[in-house]
Amino acid sequence: MYEEHWKLTGRPFENRIDGQFYYPAETHQAALLKLHYAIENRKSAALLCGPGGIGKSLIVDTLSRQLASEYRPVCHIVFPAMSSDQLIRYVVDQVDSDQTERVRETSSDLARFERFLRSSIESERHPVIVVDEAHLLEQYDLLEPLRLMLNIAAGESQGEAAWTLVLVGQPTLLSHVERYHALDERLAVKCMLNRLQPEESTAYIQHRLRAAGVDAEDVFDYPALERIHVLTQGIPRRINRLCDLALMVGYAEDRSSISTEVVDNVHEDLAAPSFA
Repeated sequence: MYEEHWKLTGRPFENRIDGQFYYPAETHQAALLKLHYAIENRKSAALLCGPGGIGKSLIVDTLSRQLASEYRPVCHIVFPAMSSDQLIRYVVDQVDSDQTERVRETSSDLARFERFLRSSIESERHPVIVVDEAHLLEQYDLLEPLRLMLNIAAGESQGEAAWTLVLVGQPTLLSHVERYHALDERLAVKCMLNRLQPEESTAYIQHRLRAAGVDAEDVFDYPALERIHVLTQGIPRRINRLCDLALMVGYAEDRSSISTEVVDNVHEDLAAPSFA
């Protein structure tokens, strides 16, 4: 709607996962490097955590696209709120679609998972299983089943395990795992995503706008860019939301640039409670 007004080739602040708009912030690049290390050295497990909107899903998507073909399949579990039997069944179905057994017992699912892992080892592949919202795992008693699954075919693999588990969740995930020493000791790396620094927030906005065909200075006053960081606390999803609405308001008011006043007004609208 506002693209023509700002001479944009697209909407730069959509929250969808799109490699074109990925900004290589230091915290994200460090996490990617650590996750690559854990997977490519065939470690048992890794952990990625951070507050909502910090970019965890973008990291997982970028990691999946960057991994070489031998680190396949990459299975992404986004809804871990289930029983252990259901989780095992879901994992097995995701990594191995060849289901011929009519009777589904946990023992048969685990046997099928073991056959899959042995086949992967023979073909020199190393599967990766990413569990999103992993801070819920303790609530559903799923940390122990996942740890035990790491033992399957481990003795036959070239690394610590025949597959790598990547746990992704809110910061509370870190304390959950640390309380569970048996799994904590299997973690090769722990990645905590930090909020963007002021200069990174500005660079992030600049990167997104350039990917859509314009410079930030042609759209936002510099004080407005500084104000955006303060109001969003360096959380990328909040930056996206605030900038997107600011572009809309600027277009609606036929402005040639977005000032601190516009940013503040938009933020007040976003923060204001809604009444039925």
